[in-house]
This record gives sequence, structure tokens and C-alpha cells, in this order.
Amino acid sequence: MIKLLKFLKPYKWLLVAVILLAIGQSVANLYLPTLMSNIVTNGIAKFDTAYIGRMGIWMVLVTLVGAASAVVGIYYSSQIAVGMTKLIRAALFERVQLFSLHEFDQVSTASLITRTTNDTTQIQQVMVMILNLFVTAPITLVVGIILALNQDVGLSWVLIAILPFLVGTIIFLLIKAVPLFTKMQVKLDKLNLILDENLSGVRVIRAFDRISHEEKRFDAANLEVTDLAIEVNQWISIMMPVMMFLMNISSLAIIWFGSIRVASGNLDIGAMFAFLQYAIQILLSVLFVAIVFITIPRAEASAKRINEVMEIEPDIFDPKKPKKTGKMRGVVEFRNVTFSYHGAEKPALENISFVAAPGKVTAIIGGTGSGKSTMVNLIPRFYDVDRGAVLVDGIDAKELTQEELRSKIGFVPQKAYLFAGTVADNLRFGKENATEKEIEYAAKIAQASEFVSKMPEKFSSSIAQGGTNVSGGQMQRLSIARALVRKPEIYVFDDTFSALDFKTDARLRQALKNETKNSTVIIVAQRVSTVMDADQIIVLDEGKSVGIGSHKQLMKTCDVYRGIVSSQLSPEEIAKET
Repeated sequence: MIKLLKFLKPYKWLLVAVILLAIGQSVANLYLPTLMSNIVTNGIAKFDTAYIGRMGIWMVLVTLVGAASAVVGIYYSSQIAVGMTKLIRAALFERVQLFSLHEFDQVSTASLITRTTNDTTQIQQVMVMILNLFVTAPITLVVGIILALNQDVGLSWVLIAILPFLVGTIIFLLIKAVPLFTKMQVKLDKLNLILDENLSGVRVIRAFDRISHEEKRFDAANLEVTDLAIEVNQWISIMMPVMMFLMNISSLAIIWFGSIRVASGNLDIGAMFAFLQYAIQILLSVLFVAIVFITIPRAEASAKRINEVMEIEPDIFDPKKPKKTGKMRGVVEFRNVTFSYHGAEKPALENISFVAAPGKVTAIIGGTGSGKSTMVNLIPRFYDVDRGAVLVDGIDAKELTQEELRSKIGFVPQKAYLFAGTVADNLRFGKENATEKEIEYAAKIAQASEFVSKMPEKFSSSIAQGGTNVSGGQMQRLSIARALVRKPEIYVFDDTFSALDFKTDARLRQALKNETKNSTVIIVAQRVSTVMDADQIIVLDEGKSVGIGSHKQLMKTCDVYRGIVSSQLSPEEIAKET
């Protein structure tokens, strides 16, 4: 948790104010028993009503000062704690944005959500507690013991006898409760994972009639969290009754033995009441310190999980001295590229070389698992190559900043995804300041205008998170329109026509020809009809390039390509195309 204290830096002056207010609150609380002792000894005993009145007014003022210090201190400490966790959440989010796809394989999405929400909340709660109690409690404890001894040393044995029992209880609870806090966060990760899977995969669950199974799965995880929370709270709840019992026993002992000393003339009655107040404050301060020490381990467990994310070094980072692209525009070159996923037995791509030029369409085709999507994921540096180089405009992609590299690319992923908002908001994701005309034009080219115009509010119509209120084909067309709005140098379509019917597919590709005639177009496709008109087709088989050329050339030279064509087209269609 110490590593996260750097986020307190912007609030250093507020922190100083909180410490000063805490000192003021402690001094006021410790001064009140002394005033009470003086009233009893010098006022009530001597029947001096004027003195009682003056001291009473003084006590009211001291009480108001203490109360004001406490209120303002809590207000500032809440600001510090909330501000600190806001910065932690922002830092976590910024860190996650730097992750490559490999880092997301290390830490699950559900765990990242838990760490950004629940874990930061745990730190916030403990920080409020620390700022409110960790200054006042030690001051009250130390100074209270000194002032109590100043009132009467003879009664100090009561505190000496009680404190070991209290400290022993605290240590026992720490040993029992602390290990459970880490388990609690892990269980919350599991619960969030199941919830995320059920929300994301609700259609699959309903299609296979697995609702009751998923309910049982969620209930089991929920019960684990509940049982663990009950166990933790059961241990912590022991503290309060033990504390109240010890406090009442100590009060009874102080009054009992103090009255004997008062009767013998060795102690003033005012001093006995002051000692009693100091004893209560001392025991309460020990309780507050204990509460802080019990909650710190849970925050420490959360802080450790946050630090794990913050300490992950992204595989992909910007160069210290990035290069700028020159006159070349939109040229993509794979130069002897080999790439393997972490832990894979063999490369996903091996010794791939080709050049995609502006004004040309490069298509990639192959069987399932041949490495098509992997290849296009290397262009925007979602992953880095193991050997060889991916060059954009003649410069190795690793030597460009990620911002500059990706600003050149209009990427349409294999799995279309839309964000919560309007249709226009989703299209402006490609270009933030896009005008209405640009949005409408991009939608027209992407063959999305037809269904958007039928929506209640057209481009202002709402899109649900993940695009769940539109069909798969509509999502793909909006994703294509989002890339078109950007007007990039390089278009990458990763199997983005699969959900379209043949008629819409043909219209869309025809419209794209005119729109992308000055750009580099790279298409990943399963359909032969989608790639037949490409200027060059790259045929992949088990991560290797087994053929590059036009449709007619590959029909003569590449067995793998001929096999794909024959599986999709009839002999008459093949004869017609060749």
C-alpha cells in the first residue's frame, strides 16, 4: 500500500490541515477531563458557582473547538481519500489502455473490473479511517496515559491489567481475519467473472437452455462470497463486546478502588473522575488503532492486486526516439515475419512476406486457424513480431508511435463491437469531429443508410452496449462506416463481410472500390467471392504463405487455393471465373 501513497501528493496541504485538525481535536478531548476535575475540586467542593459558570463556559468552547475540528477534519479526509482513489482508478485505466492483447490474457477482464472498483473502494474506506483515527488515536493514547498518571499513579494498575487483555484480543483477531481478506477479493473476482460471462453470453445461455445451470453456478459463487464475508465479520464483531466488557470492568475498578483512595484522603474526587475519563479515552484509542490495523490488511490485499496491474510492463511501447513517415502513403510490407503466441508450441505465422500498396486490394484467405486474423493484428501492433518486420510507409512499425501508426489505419475487427450511445456517436468514434454529412456519407457507402433511416431517431437513435439492439449484419456495416469516416491511408477488414448476404456484400464491395481507390485495402475473408476480384490474394495454410497472386494465377499454381474454391463454387462457376 505504501507504493500507492504517491497518489496523495496533490493533496499534501490538505493532509497537513487534517493532521493539525486531528491534533486540535485530541487536545480538546484531553483537556475536558482536566476542566471537569477542576470544576469538581475547586467549584463544587467549595460551592463557588461563579467558578463553575466560568469553567462551564470554557468547557462548552473547548467542546465546540473539538467538534468543529472533527467535522472539518472528516470533510477534508474524505476529500483526500476520494481524490486519491480517483487518481488510482485513472492510473489503472490509463495503464490498461497501454496493454497489448497478451497482457489481457494475463489478467482477466472480470479481475480488472474488480481491481478498479471494489479494490479501490477498500483503499478509500481505509484511508478515511486512517486519516480520521491514526493521528488522534496515538496522541490520545500517549498523552492520555501521561495525564492519567498525573492525576493518580495509584490507579494505573487498572490500565496495566486491562491493556494486555485488549491487545491480546486484537492480535488474535488479526491472525484469524487477515488471511480471509485476500480470499475475499479472489472470490469477488470469480463472482464478477460469472456475472460478466452471463451478461455477455446471455443469448447462448438461453439458446442452449442453460439458465438453471448458470443460476446454480452463480448461487454457488455468491454463497462462497457470503460465507466468507460472514466469517470475517463474525471475527471482527467479537471486538466490540470484548471492548465494552473491558471498558466497563475498568470503569467499575477505577470507581471502586478510587472511592477507597478518596475516602482515605489520598485522592480528590475530581481527580478520580478525570482519571476515569482518561482511562475511557485510552481504551477507546486502543480500540480505534485496532480497527485501523484490522482494516489495513484488507486494503493491503487490495493494494497488492492494484500494484500487480500497475507493475505489468506492456510488451508494446513507443520508441524513445520515434521516426516520422515520409512521402510514402499507405504502403504495408511484411518482411520475413514470424510470430508466436506466448506458450504456443509452434509459430502462428512463419516467414511471411508481401507488400500491400495504395490503390490495390490485398486479400488474405485460408482455412480456420491458418493465421489470417493474426496477420492483420500485427499491422496496428496489437502484437509485436518475433522475427522480421512489419513496415508501414517504409518504416518499421516498432519505430513509430502507436498513435501515429494507428491514425493511418481504419480497422474493422472480425467481431464487430458497438458502444453504448447513438449511431452518430459510434461513427464519430472513427473521427471525433466528423460532420453530419461525413457520417451520412460513410453510412451510405457501408450500406447502413437503409436501416438507419428506418430507426425512430435515425442517426440519433440509441445503440445498446455491445450493439445488442441491432443485428450482426447491421453491426458489421456500422463498424465499416466507422472506419470509412476516418478516411485512413490503410483499410483493414478482418472477415467483416461474413454476416452480410451476397447481394449486400456485392453492393458494399462495389461502393468501397470508389471510396478506397487511393488507399491500401487489406481484406480477410472466408468467401472466395469476396476475394476473387482482389489485386493480390495471399493464401495461408497453418501459418505459412503457400501462394500469392491473382485469382487466375492461384487457380493454376496453388493447390490449397483450388481446394478452397472447389469447396465453395460449382464446376460451372469455376469455369466461368477462370
